[in-house]
Amino acid sequence: EVAEFQKMVCGLVELADQLARAAESEKMKAISARNLLKSVAKQREAQEQQLRALIAEKKMQLERYRIEYETLCKTEADQNEFIDQFIFQK
Repeated sequence: EVAEFQKMVCGLVELADQLARAAESEKMKAISARNLLKSVAKQREAQEQQLRALIAEKKMQLERYRIEYETLCKTEADQNEFIDQFIFQK
């Protein structure tokens, strides 16, 4: 009976070891997945910051172009007025 009991205990210990290894393996997979998710989140956050900076840069560029366009329109109007005055003086 003692030998049989030892055999059962050994079987239970072996089964417990297998379950512990399986649980550890799943734990490592979960940790890996969580770390990957954090990494992806950080990458997205960095990408979002880059895009926000690019948008701000493009807005500033658009404003510069708008001001330049208005200046050119004014210059064109002034030149057209000068040409008209020059033609009427002849």
